[in-house]
Amino acid sequence: MPEVGREGQERLAGASVLLIGAGGLGSPAALYLAAAGIGRLGIVDDDEVELSNLQRQVIHDTESVGTPKVESARGRLAGVNPHIRVETFRTRLRSENAPDVMAGWDFVVDGSDNFPTRYLVNDACVMLGIPFAYGAVLRFEGQASVFAAEDGPCYRCLFRDPPPPELAPNCAEAGVLGVVPGMIGSIQACEAIKWILGEGESLVGRLLLVDAFRMTFRTLTIRPDPDCVVCGNEPTLTELVDYEHFCASAGEPAGESADAGGSRSGTEDAMVAEIDVHDLRALVEAREDFQLVDVREDYEWEICNLGHLGAQLAPMDQLAELVPKLDRNKPVIVHCRTGPRGASAAAWLRLSGVDDVRNLRGGIIAWAEEFDPDMVVY
Repeated sequence: MPEVGREGQERLAGASVLLIGAGGLGSPAALYLAAAGIGRLGIVDDDEVELSNLQRQVIHDTESVGTPKVESARGRLAGVNPHIRVETFRTRLRSENAPDVMAGWDFVVDGSDNFPTRYLVNDACVMLGIPFAYGAVLRFEGQASVFAAEDGPCYRCLFRDPPPPELAPNCAEAGVLGVVPGMIGSIQACEAIKWILGEGESLVGRLLLVDAFRMTFRTLTIRPDPDCVVCGNEPTLTELVDYEHFCASAGEPAGESADAGGSRSGTEDAMVAEIDVHDLRALVEAREDFQLVDVREDYEWEICNLGHLGAQLAPMDQLAELVPKLDRNKPVIVHCRTGPRGASAAAWLRLSGVDDVRNLRGGIIAWAEEFDPDMVVY
């Protein structure tokens, strides 16, 4: 390939990439980086291989069940490229060890599957001046971008704060189609390779959204936030912080979340009533008085919204601010993109004293498919 050549291959051989996690995203990323000839590859993971991992964590096999993931990955990578130098860190990344573990690498691939690590990786990369490839997956969907590059946004420019504990997923597995992390992990590896080669157009300043169920790809523009607490003009967060408590509800131990924020939370035991899009349309046509709350992010609202039905935007991390503004005499209908976040938000609102609250089954996508085929969806 003229974009690579001997000089490019030598660049790859002299480069170093650190992978955070040897799971669903880290597996394909590690394999393709090794196959591409990256000279030094680091892997951070404190977990052991389980049989249930194998449908998506393709760097491991049945013989490695019960062994540390970093050792299983090391053996597989040596078989792919015996010349690669693999360094393993069998530890959970925390604020006290992140500077030592992450310093000195050319590029980072974040294959973590929980919010605390995701925010920690972002903050450390910004402070250390290391760009990283972000990836997240859930069910049939995935996201990817490159953050912490010079003059580019960081993860907090898109998602400012970790979700509050009552809205963060707990240890329950939300589920993912095995090939989806394969797709996103490969994209992360591609971004790392392009960055090292200095070729192509990176995902800096763009968020790639992948819907494998519909097989659609969409990119959204992300701009640096001048008020970002980490990379803004006057950063207020100048030391690394652990966010373990954001992965568990009160009274529950912290644990891994679903890869991109799942459909379950510590509030899921609260009964959540649902309403489908036909019922919602009937309420609209009957001019019933209700409050429609969209719990997606700002960038999602910009793509499509139900503002014409009176919807108001209140992202998950702003629900606490919404509660005192709600009219307790009017029913509340919550919606997200396809339903899971809405269910978590509705459950939390019930526990916060909002009695008449329902989740829109299928979210805004179901509304578009049934009643608004011209709506731009993602």
